[in-house]
Amino acid sequence: MELIVMPAITVDNPLVLPHISRPDPAASTPRPVSQVVTAHSQIEGAGFAIRRPFPGGLPLAEADPFLLLDHLGPQINAPEEAAGAPWHPHRGFETVSYVLDGEIAHHDTNGGGGVIGEGDTQWMTAGRGILHDELPTEGMYRGGGPAHAVQLWVNLPAALKMTPPRYQSITRDTLRLLTSDDGGALVRLIAGDIAEFTGPGFTHTPITYAHVTLAPDAEIAVPWNPAFSAFAYVLTGRGSAGREGRPVQDGRLAVFGPGDHLVLRAAARHTEPLDVLLLGGLPIREPVAHYGPFVMNTRAEIIRAIEDYQGGRLGIIPADQLAPRKFA
Repeated sequence: MELIVMPAITVDNPLVLPHISRPDPAASTPRPVSQVVTAHSQIEGAGFAIRRPFPGGLPLAEADPFLLLDHLGPQINAPEEAAGAPWHPHRGFETVSYVLDGEIAHHDTNGGGGVIGEGDTQWMTAGRGILHDELPTEGMYRGGGPAHAVQLWVNLPAALKMTPPRYQSITRDTLRLLTSDDGGALVRLIAGDIAEFTGPGFTHTPITYAHVTLAPDAEIAVPWNPAFSAFAYVLTGRGSAGREGRPVQDGRLAVFGPGDHLVLRAAARHTEPLDVLLLGGLPIREPVAHYGPFVMNTRAEIIRAIEDYQGGRLGIIPADQLAPRKFA
């Protein structure tokens, strides 16, 4: 079966969108690429394969303020092949699930949830504790079809580790759509700021998160907060990162050094566009203690999280959902 990549929301003519002005080379410094990391593959949840550039390929301290990036697909699932992540706990951070193709259903013990469809993002603040699941919808499970999604874990500083849980739905129609100075790129700004533009996502930890599609041979120069870390993860396609032109392709993470703008370019000899996630944030620079779905600052706090989970203080799974399920 031919794989058709659907890059979330698209527009027929990017030139009608607000433009990101190209930084002045006399007054702005491009951020060099310090390294390119290859994501490793592993099985997660109830048996789905993901690629993970960090932790693993990139040490956790260098990903600050992020903790994890998982990339599912792009792939075509056969009927009854799609798998998800059944009920599990979290404490001390936020999970951000962005769907490019297919559908995922979310439920949590704080009353949040719904169907996350193509171009949608669900932002769950676990904070002091929550249980949730993420499963294919019945239609996606029984009928099969394309699946492409990413999940990002955003750390919380110690002062916010025990903040009340919250669910935030960011639908495709609320994304801030932008283009490059020449119209060769489509930028979907999910959260944070690029130039004078702000995305719809509310963040506890200051970050910027965007999905960029570059037409073949197109280039974009994106202003970037010099106090933020900066990464570009390639979802599909080939191209280069940095003014020095470091080659990148799907499953690679470009890590940028100091400066105040990012440069990306799509390969000229490919008909496929370059799809990348741009992400970065203000480093927290605090000790990290983690154990599975819990991320705190000390071992004692991890032990307390486990005890609270075992004691039902992170939430109770609704009785009608206690039986194992393969779809929502």
